[in-house]
Amino acid sequence: MSSPNVVQPFLFERLDIRGALVTLDSAWRSLLEGRDYPAAVVNLLGEMSAVTVLIAANLKQAGRMTFQLRGSGPINLMVLDCDEQIRLRGMAHWQPESLREQLSAPDLLGHGQLALTLDVPAMHQPYQSLVPLVGDSIAAIFEHYLTQSEQQPTRLILAAAPERAVGLFLQKLPGADARDEDGWNRLQYLLATLHPAEMLALAQEDLLLRLFPEEVIRVFAARPITHHCPEDWEKVWNLLRGLGRPECDAILREHGEIVIRDDICNRDYRLDGAAVAALFEPPSATLH
Repeated sequence: MSSPNVVQPFLFERLDIRGALVTLDSAWRSLLEGRDYPAAVVNLLGEMSAVTVLIAANLKQAGRMTFQLRGSGPINLMVLDCDEQIRLRGMAHWQPESLREQLSAPDLLGHGQLALTLDVPAMHQPYQSLVPLVGDSIAAIFEHYLTQSEQQPTRLILAAAPERAVGLFLQKLPGADARDEDGWNRLQYLLATLHPAEMLALAQEDLLLRLFPEEVIRVFAARPITHHCPEDWEKVWNLLRGLGRPECDAILREHGEIVIRDDICNRDYRLDGAAVAALFEPPSATLH
């Protein structure tokens, strides 16, 4: 049985169709810890977490990838961030007064757009892309995005619950029809037999065997996934230095402390007057 929190790439050798399967267990639960998200938010954020890992693990150049899904619905923002080491973090904003569990994904998200930011060290500036929300599910939205950006037919099957998030990715390569003209259609038929509850319950090897028992699949090395949200005081200090001493002192006089909220990591940074004063004090002279 595969370890949890891994993304497993594979290839249908006789079909020229590639795929990947991601399972998020403890990393997903760590991302949710302390959030108290409603079930509808958990489901959509879990699906988006799974597909973010699938895409990040497939990047041709190592870098940090961030997806922002903004909409006009009750769930108006989801942000997922994943680096080249498959370290994931993310968050969601929602409007409690208009959130209803029975709403469909399009009703929960409303009209909006999906934004991708890709920061690769070799590039002079991050690459950014914006696409409208096209599709009746997170899987359909990302299928549309991937098919448009990579010009290859793509399928995604996603499922999420509070304990686990799972994603299955298939993509037809240019030579697939020459190898087996019915191969892609045959895999779509098999995918249609998969239920979300089954997807969440099965181990990775069992899921692939259950879906594709007659296909020859080459499985590559799995890559581990972690939820990664360390404290970053340097970023906070730089932010406050950018505000300047007078602005910081004004906040202290009004509130007694400065609180910096880090939504994506679900953490507050608190600084009192002494901490702020030390931040702006010149370094002491060194005696030689």
